[in-house]
Amino acid sequence: MSARAMSSGTVSFGLVSIPVKLYSTGESKAGISFNMLHGKCHSRLKQQYICPKDNEIVPRDQTVKGYEFSKDQYVVFNEEELKALEEATSKAIEISEFVPAAAVDPIYYDTAYFLGPDKGGDRAYRLLVAAMKMTGQCALAKYAARGKQYLVLVRPLGKALVMQQLRYPDEVRSIDEIPIEDGEVKEPELKLATQFVSQLSTDAFHPEKYEDKVRKKIEALIQSKVEGNNITLMAPEEPKAQIIDLMEALKASLGQKPSEGGKAESDERKPPKRARGDAEASPKKKAAK
Repeated sequence: MSARAMSSGTVSFGLVSIPVKLYSTGESKAGISFNMLHGKCHSRLKQQYICPKDNEIVPRDQTVKGYEFSKDQYVVFNEEELKALEEATSKAIEISEFVPAAAVDPIYYDTAYFLGPDKGGDRAYRLLVAAMKMTGQCALAKYAARGKQYLVLVRPLGKALVMQQLRYPDEVRSIDEIPIEDGEVKEPELKLATQFVSQLSTDAFHPEKYEDKVRKKIEALIQSKVEGNNITLMAPEEPKAQIIDLMEALKASLGQKPSEGGKAESDERKPPKRARGDAEASPKKKAAK
């Protein structure tokens, strides 16, 4: 089944214009949501708007939209005026410059959309994809929609283009706000840490190796509830033993075997030291004594 376009637009650079369609990159099935019900009869509740001034419920057909230009001061817009504001945005994706793919830090990334060629744009679309892939460049562009101008990054992905909505600088917090104390990195610890990184390193990202196991577990519990069973609270997993010495922790980490999904499985040949005050030693440790 083909994806359904959300909107349309035009990618332009120089005198070239490419008609495109925008598609969502996400699937709605990713989230689990619960509805608000009446505890007495389990009927689904409806949202209502209440006017605090008149203390009455306001039907939806009696609501209007307004913009707060000062504290509790609003200017009201009718439907025609709201439509005119939307039409003031051209939905043009105007490329301003090309930058290396790694030049934009992912911290600026926001929502992503697929861009597909619209009628008459196939040839120019393929040309832009090929040019960016050959040069290793991505396009910074301005995109106006829904009453706002967005900064976007257009990048090639396979045979297609992805429009990555970016945050503006004033929408990203400075790393300087994060309290991080200065300190030294010891060479022996760094050597072990880099060995651990190399041990788990792969040549490419394979997302198919990963899945949301928490969501699957919740879905199974929900299905069990639908079938009339009660959900019992399972005891959480015991926290891993705390290792006081950083070198010991690194050595123990190197003794683990990588498993599917990049997670390491413990090699129990040499169990890590436990912190003082931890729970009683395991039966294996008792036997060793």
